[in-house]
Amino acid sequence: MSSIFCCSSPSPYRPASLTHETKFSPFVAWAKQSESSPSAASASFFQDPNKLPPYAVQFVRQVNFGAIEAKRYFIPNPEASGGGPEFVEITEQDLIAGNFQKLNSYKNFKCTTHNKFFEVNLYQKDPVNRHHWRLNIARPASDIDL
Repeated sequence: MSSIFCCSSPSPYRPASLTHETKFSPFVAWAKQSESSPSAASASFFQDPNKLPPYAVQFVRQVNFGAIEAKRYFIPNPEASGGGPEFVEITEQDLIAGNFQKLNSYKNFKCTTHNKFFEVNLYQKDPVNRHHWRLNIARPASDIDL
């Protein structure tokens, strides 16, 4: 088991309220008080294409202006037994198998006590970016109905 944040008091770095705030808030609250170990059955969450997780969270921990210490991935636990939000650690290969892509939505945190910087990114299956309609060649501009 390893701690997710370095302590329970990292502060937001350039805070902003985002469209996906309802996805960030439960994860950050859970991460500030939790420890995690990789789930042995994480691939099982991605085997049924009709029951994929609604989103995934990438958590990057690094020394402030320094090397990356860890990149970890989490999904909301569909088998949570109530209480509060729970997340399960997954692998990057699980995201690839589920065809999840990075959204242009992130939050940053900083811990001055431990000189750490944290980035929290969202991933989703086949996201639609409202700001950039033509994100990649798979969605050519001629196919967009306005």
